[in-house]
Amino acid sequence: MDGFQPAYMTLFDSGGLPARVRAAMERLRSCDLCGRRCGVDRLAGQVGVCRIGRRARVAAAFPHHGEEPMIRGSSGSGTLFLAGCSLHCSFCQNWETSHGDEGADVPAGEIAGHLRRLERLGCHNWNLVTPTHVAPQLLEGLLSFLLSRRESRLPIVWNTGGYDTLSTLALLDGVVDVYMPDLKSLDPGFTAKTLTATDYPEVATAALDEMVRQVGPATISSDGVLRRGVLVRHLVMPGRPEDSRRVLEHLAAEFGRDVAVNVMGQFHPCGQARSHPGLDRPLLREEWDAARAIATDLDLRLA
Repeated sequence: MDGFQPAYMTLFDSGGLPARVRAAMERLRSCDLCGRRCGVDRLAGQVGVCRIGRRARVAAAFPHHGEEPMIRGSSGSGTLFLAGCSLHCSFCQNWETSHGDEGADVPAGEIAGHLRRLERLGCHNWNLVTPTHVAPQLLEGLLSFLLSRRESRLPIVWNTGGYDTLSTLALLDGVVDVYMPDLKSLDPGFTAKTLTATDYPEVATAALDEMVRQVGPATISSDGVLRRGVLVRHLVMPGRPEDSRRVLEHLAAEFGRDVAVNVMGQFHPCGQARSHPGLDRPLLREEWDAARAIATDLDLRLA
């Protein structure tokens, strides 16, 4: 990777990573990792909206060849699917994991083992999917990996729904090289109904600002893989063209081509989507084309 060294190696080499892990674990005593700020003591086994306690629950770990080309590259993205989620999107395209909580609770050593195997398989990165509510456990697993391995060149991809608090992102500053957040909607009425989170637009846009501040403009390696920067995902919803326009105009106005954007067209009625009028049908190709045309007109950097 052209001599690339991931951010966390600098923190590890300086001796600062153990203190970061301790600070993160302490946050579980009165959990405020996501916008819900449940305040439960997860170290004591209590659970909040995410339904996950002291240990992270891993649903799957494998080289993913279905992500964006700049994430998967030629050898795949080393994807770790984490169970549970604090957003509760009624249209979740990954319902079984995020809402069904499939998987097994694992200690830090097993997380380290997954990271080790994905690295050995030649993946371009570690892609942590739905990580926000288990940020401390993932940092603990990373430390366990590094204590045994001493080094790695794989960047961490923080693949998040966007509901990260600024205090949680502060724990990740100098750890994460690639942020891949969703920006689902800027309509608080819509997010109240479908995410049960009226404040999602406020939390997600503040989080995105901080992500870009931390990692800066997108940097691509010689093999075409994003090794530092932000890739924003926006899932186009059926019958809501103005929602997509508002999101894309926000990205253009605030970041221009400093961030990459994936205008996603794979919506179909998952989970409880059919309970919401308008979300009970698949997205039409012309709706996706229209959203991509807006992004092109705004000169966004499409992934």
